Amino acid sequence: MSRNKKLVFLAMAMATLLTSCGIDVGGDTYNAPAISDTGVTLDATGSVKVVPDGVQFNFSVFAVDATSKSASERANVLASSAREALEGSKIDKRDIATTNVSVYPEYSYSQDGIQSLNGFRATQSFAVTLRDTENSGSVVDAVVLSVGTDLTIETLAPILIDTKKAAKQARENAIKLAKAKAEDYANLLGVELGDVISVREFATTASVPQPWLRDVASSVESAKTVIDLGAQEVSITVEVHWAFKR
Repeated sequence: MSRNKKLVFLAMAMATLLTSCGIDVGGDTYNAPAISDTGVTLDATGSVKVVPDGVQFNFSVFAVDATSKSASERANVLASSAREALEGSKIDKRDIATTNVSVYPEYSYSQDGIQSLNGFRATQSFAVTLRDTENSGSVVDAVVLSVGTDLTIETLAPILIDTKKAAKQARENAIKLAKAKAEDYANLLGVELGDVISVREFATTASVPQPWLRDVASSVESAKTVIDLGAQEVSITVEVHWAFKR
């Protein structure tokens, strides 16, 4: 193999390695850009933290009785009480969804392995979106009070309902970061950055459910459910291909 062919082969191998590897620069890890004689392709992620504008409230009511019919009837009564509490809290019906209705037998087993029917468990589950975050704790308390002990809460977490404004800011941050990176590469290569050839967007919203706690203090005010909204991050990743000016 001639010297020139060896150099070409080595350059192609290095370019392939650069494209397939990740680079860690200043704490930001991103894919190495694909650089060619026509331009550079790279990605960047823009993020913004915002206060959630809603609370997701998922709960179930349940009843255990001797027959499936009596268990179902009891569960229906509890579900009606929960709906009345939500209606009394002025929750829009469009924000209330039934997610599950089930009835199944419950058994116990003796040491000899003999199966005995204990009764039937009926369950109805609901997913409720609370848009009034300030009063969301009061809604939870109203449902708990109306149903009593035959209730389980599966989810009580702040959520982002309207992400348009946050996504717009995250997108702007991503584009600015991508352009800054592209200009850095152009300067390092001694060329001038040209027009944008293509753009791809990948949206990711980081939403971490937060636990809810009921204060067991004796005072009435402190015993109310309080939901801390915290902050959630909206992130958008863009992949942009820039041309180099000739």
